[in-house]
Amino acid sequence: MSESVKMPALGESVTEGTVSSWLKAVGDTVEADEPLLEVATDKVDTEVPSPASGVLLEIRVPEDETVEVGTVLAIIGDPSEAGSAPAPAAPAPQAAPEPPAPAPAPAAEAPAPAAPAATAAPAAAAPVSSGASGSYVTPIVRKLAKDKGVDLSTVTGTGVGGRIRKQDVEAAAKAAEEARAAAAAPAPAAEASAPAAAAKPASAKPEVDTTLRGRTEKMSRLRQVIADRMIDSLQTSAQLTTVVEVDVTRVAALRARAKNDFLAKNGTKLTFLPFFVQAATEALKAHPKINASIEGKNVTYHDVEHVGIAVDTPRGLLVPVVKNAGDLNIPGLAKRINDLAARTRDNKVNPDELSGSTFTITNTGSGGALFDTPIINQPEVAILGLGAIQRQPRVIKDADGGEVIAIRSVCYLALSYDHRLVDGADAARYLMTVKKRLEEGDFGGELGL
Repeated sequence: MSESVKMPALGESVTEGTVSSWLKAVGDTVEADEPLLEVATDKVDTEVPSPASGVLLEIRVPEDETVEVGTVLAIIGDPSEAGSAPAPAAPAPQAAPEPPAPAPAPAAEAPAPAAPAATAAPAAAAPVSSGASGSYVTPIVRKLAKDKGVDLSTVTGTGVGGRIRKQDVEAAAKAAEEARAAAAAPAPAAEASAPAAAAKPASAKPEVDTTLRGRTEKMSRLRQVIADRMIDSLQTSAQLTTVVEVDVTRVAALRARAKNDFLAKNGTKLTFLPFFVQAATEALKAHPKINASIEGKNVTYHDVEHVGIAVDTPRGLLVPVVKNAGDLNIPGLAKRINDLAARTRDNKVNPDELSGSTFTITNTGSGGALFDTPIINQPEVAILGLGAIQRQPRVIKDADGGEVIAIRSVCYLALSYDHRLVDGADAARYLMTVKKRLEEGDFGGELGL
């Protein structure tokens, strides 16, 4: 008996999906639960497993075609049925493997990027030559290999049918790192034998990225969706940005005192982000215009605070949502944010966790930017950008009310808003509420201090 492979429902609000790549060709033998194809929606990308063991008799939906949930994508059956099966609609193409990428220079991971996009998407997978005959890699594994400088042709897959998994790439990267460390170990001794030689400063010249330079390729599904949404956002709403400077010296001191005990007690790191999210969320309750959405000619002022947090991932920019953020304290926000961000980067986030936000926050300062003008995540009416925290001289008042110059921790908050609903005065009042809360730094009670 043959069995149909159907387009799955990947989230409550998802009605269709796009076949991004076939991992098997017509005539290939497949095992039950073995990855058969990759599907992308505007919220998530995922592998679709085979519902049964057998032979892939027919592919009915080719790559890059979008169909409704429930549509039959392929037929799995007994090899004896192959002769009576209709001709395949589109067999999986055999793309040439990409050349191995050189090891990139290490870079600090940014917890969140500079602009919003509430989507996920894949790039097409391609067969590669590796230690296991006929093995292949998914776009996520291919991206991981590029990021870690792993030559996939040297990796032996340990998955089903010799499939190269993330663990295989990570193990290869670790082995390469250990080899480099061992080779570099004698270097300090050699330098010590020549005390007369002056220390040579490290070069500031950036390393050339040869993985993309000079290439022409089709935009990934994620980039296409981001492009459409960003253009749609700018064409839909009248956007402008208001910026204020905030002194977060008290928050910085509080975090420094609490972070070690916080990690031991809560099992997660205490970053600056939960302080900003709590201040921003509390201010939404006092300024409901900022926590609104526009649908046509109707405005909804939400009575909950579902805060989207922009996260940079190997596949692109995603916005997981902290539901009911207004009901959480600093420890609760830290746990929820860190958990969502980690699962989003690992492509383990639930599709429904990438939708439903009423307000978005993007940590533009994670990459060192002072501020930017983020684009609104439709149909919301505002998005808050957090700039880099810097130590700067500022004029402040001393205990006697006199003015003195002191070194303070300061940053910029940039609020982009929809002028169809929110006026400049509304934006300024909201930002000043956030500013006051952060500058007072009264979060000690929630941290047990």
